[in-house]
Amino acid sequence: MPLLQKYTLAATLLIFSVFVLPAQNNISITGTVVDATDGSPIPYATAVAISNSDQKVINGSTTDDDGEFSLNSTSTDISIEISFIGYTKKTIKDFTIRNGSVILGKIKLSQNSESLDEVSVTAEKSSMEFKLDKRVFNVGQDISSSGMGALDVLNNVPSVNVDIEGAISLRGNTGVQILINGKPSVLADEQSNALGTLTADMIESIEVITNPSAKYEAEGTSGIINIILKKEEKKGFNGSASINTGVPHNHSVGVSLNQRTENFNFFTQFGAGYRSLPRYSESINRNLVDSTMVESDGVSYRNENFYNITLGADYYINDLNTITLSGNFAYEIETPDGETHFDLYDSIGQLYSSYDRIETTEATNPKYQYDLQYKKQFKNDEDHTLLFSTLGRFFGKDQSSEFINEYSFGPEYTANQQTETDFYQADYTFKLDYTNPITDAITLEVGSQYQINDVGNDYAVYDQVGTAWVLDSNLTNNFEYNQKVLGVYGTGSYEGKKWGVKVGLRVENTDLNTLLTNTNESNTQNYTDFFPTLHTSYKISQRFSLQAGYSRRIFRPRLWDLNPFFNIQNNFNVRTGNPDLLPEYADSYELTGVFIFEKASLTSSVYHLYTTDVVERVSFFANNVNVTTPVNVGTNNKTGVELTGKYTPLDWLSINGDFNYGFFVRQGEFENQNFDFNGDQWSVKFTTKFKLPAGFDLEISPNYRSRYKTVQGEVSGFAFADAGIRKKLWKGKAVINLAVRDIFASRIRESIVDQPTYYVYDFGKRGRFVTLGFSYSFGKGEAMSYSGGRRR
Repeated sequence: MPLLQKYTLAATLLIFSVFVLPAQNNISITGTVVDATDGSPIPYATAVAISNSDQKVINGSTTDDDGEFSLNSTSTDISIEISFIGYTKKTIKDFTIRNGSVILGKIKLSQNSESLDEVSVTAEKSSMEFKLDKRVFNVGQDISSSGMGALDVLNNVPSVNVDIEGAISLRGNTGVQILINGKPSVLADEQSNALGTLTADMIESIEVITNPSAKYEAEGTSGIINIILKKEEKKGFNGSASINTGVPHNHSVGVSLNQRTENFNFFTQFGAGYRSLPRYSESINRNLVDSTMVESDGVSYRNENFYNITLGADYYINDLNTITLSGNFAYEIETPDGETHFDLYDSIGQLYSSYDRIETTEATNPKYQYDLQYKKQFKNDEDHTLLFSTLGRFFGKDQSSEFINEYSFGPEYTANQQTETDFYQADYTFKLDYTNPITDAITLEVGSQYQINDVGNDYAVYDQVGTAWVLDSNLTNNFEYNQKVLGVYGTGSYEGKKWGVKVGLRVENTDLNTLLTNTNESNTQNYTDFFPTLHTSYKISQRFSLQAGYSRRIFRPRLWDLNPFFNIQNNFNVRTGNPDLLPEYADSYELTGVFIFEKASLTSSVYHLYTTDVVERVSFFANNVNVTTPVNVGTNNKTGVELTGKYTPLDWLSINGDFNYGFFVRQGEFENQNFDFNGDQWSVKFTTKFKLPAGFDLEISPNYRSRYKTVQGEVSGFAFADAGIRKKLWKGKAVINLAVRDIFASRIRESIVDQPTYYVYDFGKRGRFVTLGFSYSFGKGEAMSYSGGRRR
């Protein structure tokens, strides 16, 4: 080859290698991902370029709303993987590079039924997760809770019991603090009944905190129950809808929607419904001094229409800063009615008066809240955060009632009456929390909270005199309640591979003022308390670990404990508040062992709860009228054991169980009456789940709660059972449920007060509830696993 030709060839190869080869290696890859069944585009599917030599990801992207994607690669020795949750992954190895581009065209993904079923099954099963200072009950689609409210879901949670009146107890003890998403909420107010407006499919998980750390406010002597609501954070548009109907009347519809983009997450939930909630009750008031007696029985209905909507948005300012604004509005229209029959007997047992008391009521209950939250993460660690939040909430009630007495025998004993109620409650909470994981094992937390509770209850009672309605000044009152609580806390924790420890201290100052305006009676309390906490855990082996905890707690009397108003629905059985009531304090100790086996798990806890200035409802009896009011009565020492387990002997059978036993020693005296006594209380609940052919699931949940002594009598035990059956449709996208709550109508509330001069019997039950529900989920489901942009 001539010399000139050699130089020419060398120069050509050099120019080609410098300009042409790099241009060829920097290739552009485009394509459109569609559903193989209907050809519809699949947004937010993942497309990645993987090196064939070492299987490392070179670059990745996600599809847009039209299913299109584009990515670049500096290598030609690659494979392209396309994936999305619920679809079979596709790997493309053969493609043609033309002018530095790879045009893949339409890429069809087939739905993976096994993957869909796996996701669906995970969502169905409720499970318990153990953490250093709490237990997390992840709520699945339990059949027996289908179409039910939050109280029914709580009743399925180990350690938690809910009676037919909606009173919540933890390990048999009242004084529980209920939170929604870690904060106080109008939805958790004990008098608004708003928890019933939350349906089971709106709840993500429930945290049971028997020994809360100092990070949590000290309210709740028995502990804290924190209800975490679902807030979808999946890329793209997702949602679900449900409709339920039931007997007696229990009808509701609900929709949950979510739209997630790179910088925003918009979410909303709204629902509406109607329920009657009938309640049968009977009572006996017997005067043992003169042998007179009053018997009553009747049925009442709540007859409630409810509507609620939640709107919210997360704004991801950048990788480290997020602002969340959310609001909730609920509105209830109540038209309760009921009829109670009364028989009055004289000292020789003869009937001398008989009548029916008929109630008609109209009430509207507006309630709303807003929550503004700012979260800052620091670059060194995603758990290094500063969180500021402010919460405002309001609950109102405008109610009027009329009670007409229709006599069938004997003289008229009581007048017709009317009541008017104008109630409001405004609460404001400001929180600042700072968390710093100093090392992988050591974490520091500090923060503060300021809470304001402003409540008023203007209550008037009118008696019919002839054709006129005359104000009854003895029963009428206007009660004002204002409480401010300032708390600061600090915790430090160490969590290694084998053991961990967390210590903390919280200081709270309480400033409480109440005023009964019609009598100018006031009550002022200002006190500062220290609340230390200690938690530790030790992992003995992969199958066995120990946890121990201590915390000091407080129960502050609430408005309805302090307000001395009279409920005149039943003039012979009246509940009223006590404006002089003091807070109760509790010291809680707990030791827990967690055992993990191949087909079973078991958690065993031994606990001790020492409570001072115990708040008890005490009966006062005069003229056959029983008045129940809360008072501070001595101390309570309770020691107990709790066993929680799960056993899956077969693929189609699983059993969950919870057993709780406590022995208590009461000591106290009130108005020269000694209340010293010992007693015990226990409960057991099981949930057995069967997987049946043709995609059916069956669930049966028997429960038993024992009798227990009270300061003046006892509360009866009872057994009840729930059951449900479910069928999945369309590869789990839709579910139809049939559930029966209280199959045998045996869930009751029966109490006896047996004293030397009087005897009071009270009985109530809700009865059997049957619900039929249908739910459907839509949207593409999961967020991307990899993004060419920033990850979350």
